[in-house]
Amino acid sequence: MKKVVKFGGSSLASAEQFIKVGNIIRADKERCFVVPSAPGKRFGEDTKVTDMLYACYSLAEAGHDFKKELQEIKDRYQEIIDGLHLELSLDKEFQVIEKNFKGKAGNNYAASRGEYLNGIVMAAYLGYDFIDAAEVIFFKENGEFDADLTNEVLSERLSHCKNAVVPGFYGSYADGRIKTFSRGGSDITGSIVAKAVKADVYENWTDVSGVLIADPHIIDNPEVIEVITYRELRELTYMGFMVFHEDAIFPVRQQGIPINIRNTNAPEDEGTWIVGSTCQKSKYVITGIAGKKGFCAINIEKDMMNSEIGFGRKILQSFEENGISFEHVPSGIDTMTVFVHQDEFMHKEQKVVAGIHRLAEPDSIDIESDLALIAVVGRGMKSTRGTAGRVFAALAHANINVKMIDQGSSELNIIIGVANEDFDAAIRAIYDIFVVTQL
Repeated sequence: MKKVVKFGGSSLASAEQFIKVGNIIRADKERCFVVPSAPGKRFGEDTKVTDMLYACYSLAEAGHDFKKELQEIKDRYQEIIDGLHLELSLDKEFQVIEKNFKGKAGNNYAASRGEYLNGIVMAAYLGYDFIDAAEVIFFKENGEFDADLTNEVLSERLSHCKNAVVPGFYGSYADGRIKTFSRGGSDITGSIVAKAVKADVYENWTDVSGVLIADPHIIDNPEVIEVITYRELRELTYMGFMVFHEDAIFPVRQQGIPINIRNTNAPEDEGTWIVGSTCQKSKYVITGIAGKKGFCAINIEKDMMNSEIGFGRKILQSFEENGISFEHVPSGIDTMTVFVHQDEFMHKEQKVVAGIHRLAEPDSIDIESDLALIAVVGRGMKSTRGTAGRVFAALAHANINVKMIDQGSSELNIIIGVANEDFDAAIRAIYDIFVVTQL
């Protein structure tokens, strides 16, 4: 078996954390390929190295002296190197970084150096080959990830390595310029490496023991999801789950590679398995609950709307013309509601409304703001009667008014709209009825 292991910033924030990571890797000879993030926070008020690099580069870009700030970054790495008792110097690397900062190499270059340097330290600590991600992960000129070229080059390169470290978060354009993924992009790198080596498992190590059923900031000690499908995770990630970067699902999904979310600080925990499909029933009817605030609903009414061919297209055309994407479009016989992100809509609302009047000639338009959408997701809902009724009962018992409910034909999820102010209470009520009391 071959395993690709990715470690997040909190797992690599200090020499002490590095030692934990080293013990985890060495405990299983199948953990052949390692993808590290940049060092994260060592304590609550600490600063992530990536943020230090951004701040340092901002000074350089503005023409200010940045030697003190760069030295502080160097000291962070030296502290790790000393703690690991390594015979390693990053002097040459920091000289190159200083030169490129002065030459204004760009924010992407600056941000990527955290992973680059941590990759060098990790490779030295483990005795693994170091492969610069800029040499094997590529982007097209328009900034889009070049999956085919990357897989070809990376597969060839790693086929000659028994063990290797590939830094996360970045790659390069054809001309060598550095390009980063979005924040949390080391998850994507790990997935890309797993696909390239046809790994049996992609282990993603972080500071929690798996994916939680609900947000721990809202629910005290929510339970861990044991097994979740790619589709379920995709639904939850889209609605706010932050444990795993949503774009990291696709490379491994194509190859049927399972993902195992594990805790660096509790390696004995099994964590969460993310799989293509499974015959295992979830512990509860639902798999997870997630949501987002900050939506508004545009309610359109018109008599005999249901018999007017093209009415829905005309409504959505007004949003398209103004560059606004929609989230959900529940409808009735004479009504249609479009849910959109409030911050995208509010500055263009009158243009959109005017467009709807011009294109569709509705009887009335009403706008409701400050709404939240909550997704209740679970493969177990399809085979369980009354799931929507239990959601309604839980919310009614908590005196929460439901603004909208929308269930997909796959019966994998139910979307509920509530007022922003009821968001936390609604999630608690749903969690309570499905997990705590299981009524």
